[in-house]
Amino acid sequence: MLSAAVAAAGVLLIVKNYTGDRLNFGLAAEQARNHGITVDMVIVADDCAFDRPSKAGRRGLCGTVLIHKLAGALAEEGCPLDQIVLKMTEVLKRIGTLGVGLSPCSVPGCLPSFDLPPGDMELGLGIHGEPGIKRSKVASADEVVKLMIDQMTNPDSQSHLPLKSGDSVVVCVNNLGALSCLEMGVVTRAAIICLENQGVVVARVMSGSFMTSLEMAGVSLTLVRANQETLRLFDARTTALAWPHLSNVCVTGCRYISDPPAMSTRPQDDSYSEGPLSHVMRKTLERVCFTLLEKQEELNSLDRAAGDGDCGNTHAQAARAIQEWLQDHRVPGCPGKLLSVLAGLVQEKMGGSSGALYSLFLTAAAGHVTEEQSSAAAWASAIHAGTEAMRRCGASACVGVLFICLWAIMSVDELMNLSTTPPGGQMAVLQAAVTKATLGAEGTCNLTAQAGRASYIAAERLTLPDPGAVAVAATLRAVLEVLEGQK
Repeated sequence: MLSAAVAAAGVLLIVKNYTGDRLNFGLAAEQARNHGITVDMVIVADDCAFDRPSKAGRRGLCGTVLIHKLAGALAEEGCPLDQIVLKMTEVLKRIGTLGVGLSPCSVPGCLPSFDLPPGDMELGLGIHGEPGIKRSKVASADEVVKLMIDQMTNPDSQSHLPLKSGDSVVVCVNNLGALSCLEMGVVTRAAIICLENQGVVVARVMSGSFMTSLEMAGVSLTLVRANQETLRLFDARTTALAWPHLSNVCVTGCRYISDPPAMSTRPQDDSYSEGPLSHVMRKTLERVCFTLLEKQEELNSLDRAAGDGDCGNTHAQAARAIQEWLQDHRVPGCPGKLLSVLAGLVQEKMGGSSGALYSLFLTAAAGHVTEEQSSAAAWASAIHAGTEAMRRCGASACVGVLFICLWAIMSVDELMNLSTTPPGGQMAVLQAAVTKATLGAEGTCNLTAQAGRASYIAAERLTLPDPGAVAVAATLRAVLEVLEGQK
């Protein structure tokens, strides 16, 4: 500290309020003065954890970073040292910080700084791993952020930050070390919404790792009641590499639409009228949904070998969405309209590649079957159109093993025979298609994936059938079972 001070004509020491910091910075200041250097010191004590702080006072936390920025901007403008100290002393009255930890931190080579059972969180901890003031069970981000802001602004606490509706604030969401960018985004959003719900104007937001505690999983919130001068200094450009270059537009009033208008790709419900096929199509859908829900864990287990283990879950989501739709709607007599409804449902509810793939197939097939044209030949044409749509949209994977598998799984070759099969022979064609689909699904364990997550895994590790293939084969078998029962 003394070496740094000697290199400058005038120095402001910005010190966090810890005994060791104050002693060592204070010593450096006295030694610098003995060298004829003009030195002054600002003590940052922004901790809002303790209702009744000890004689040592409030601890210095992430508010220190903001004091560095504001004081640095003043210094860059040539503001005299005594004026910088005066201005920063005033800003310090308008800063508050509170931290929450989900885990302790460990100084390298040492045990964790404190014990925190899994599922617990610690409110009000310090940046050196000091325990906080209160432990509770981990809650949602919204609940935790509200708890923190309520503690920070509680007027019954001697450490509180006075804050009222209409005040403007700068918000710093500080990663204490081990939170992901996703988690930081969730906390930041929660902080903005919580403050705005209290009538506070969020002028600026910074989110990132600014004052960490090694590998601690946790976050601190810093609030600064801001006026135009504070915002001007905060917005001043800097070459400091770690400083986030933020927009100088007020966050409140210039943010995302929290609830975007719902958009649906499904036809309007009031356009349906039932027909002769409605009953059997309803029974078929019910059987397919039951089958997919029954196979949920089996499909997940197969998917864990080559993917993220959620194939059963995604198919179950689609099945539940269809079940819910069946409870509240008539099944249209036009098969094409039903396929369009199903395409919209799986697109909205299933998600992932599977949802897009099924929706693409159903959308392309929908235009080939109507209430007047629902013969076996029409269904064969619809299935062919759906498969061709998947091939066209497969781009580089179109000639790969992925779509060879899909071609076999959908049993298109067999089902196309429906267009030339005489009456009475159609069930045999369907039975052959189901058999081919089942064999095709079992055969996928001998093929190398060329698309999807499985394509990144060594072929020798893939010894189980593809879960998507198994799901399609099970769907076709469910359809066959219903149709057989209609004879």
